[in-house]
Amino acid sequence: MRLAASSLLIAVLLTLLACDAIDAPRVAVATNHSRIVTLAPNLTELVFAAGAGELLVGVSAYSNYPAAVTGLPVVGDAFTIDQEKLALLKPDLLLAWRSGTPAHVVDELRRAGYVVEIIRTQNLGDISAALRQIGKLTGRPYHAAGAADEFDAGLRLLGQEHAGSERIRVFYQVSKRPLYTVSKSHFVSELISLCGGENVFADLEELAPGIDVEAVIDRDPEVMLAAEDAGADAFGEWDRWPNIASNRYGNRFLMPGDEISRPTPRVLMAGAAICDALQSARERRAYAGSADDA
Repeated sequence: MRLAASSLLIAVLLTLLACDAIDAPRVAVATNHSRIVTLAPNLTELVFAAGAGELLVGVSAYSNYPAAVTGLPVVGDAFTIDQEKLALLKPDLLLAWRSGTPAHVVDELRRAGYVVEIIRTQNLGDISAALRQIGKLTGRPYHAAGAADEFDAGLRLLGQEHAGSERIRVFYQVSKRPLYTVSKSHFVSELISLCGGENVFADLEELAPGIDVEAVIDRDPEVMLAAEDAGADAFGEWDRWPNIASNRYGNRFLMPGDEISRPTPRVLMAGAAICDALQSARERRAYAGSADDA
């Protein structure tokens, strides 16, 4: 299942390069929607985090957290919606992911008469805003606001704990074939920064840009990170370039898959894992430097 989820993420990235972005999220007004369907796994998690999990009547493929969602009907994935199943569920609100639900899917659903709200979760600040937006849509504003405040506090604490950390150059590998990474606009890059790391591809403009091997070699990252979904051989192809700093130091780490791939409050767990990895990487760098001096 994790490998399938990783493949879906890569497919979403490729689709975003080829299709128009869906419209910006509207300002949520207080309502009492009571039959909700989510069109992305991260939105499913956000609905539960906002305190409205009991209102879900359908979810997207790969929705697996919390455990309560596993028994809910699956209406499709990022690209295909089972219209017959959706009609049977009679939702009064569909939640679409601005970074993952193609514009034509949203347009088709709206033409069919469904109320579709767009949830943006591109960067870390969007996560708490999304919680508040869902809270207003579902009549759970106070619970959602509390969850948002708790998430924001967790981010501040993470940043404070690592504010004085020595900087270290980091490459985050979204996928190896084709080779994708993240720019500074992506929440994973923000987590790297909070942990005292420097994303070597922060200067690129696209959210999840495609790159080539030569670019990675040229920027010589001291750390390589990837989601554990990629498997034990996620970095195997980089063995051909032993002089890359991350290879010399042995700084190649796999991060918890769903937590680092889904913009939800659980990214705090991914952030803690990144911070631990970067601290280990600094220690290995220092050891390698002392060995060279000797």
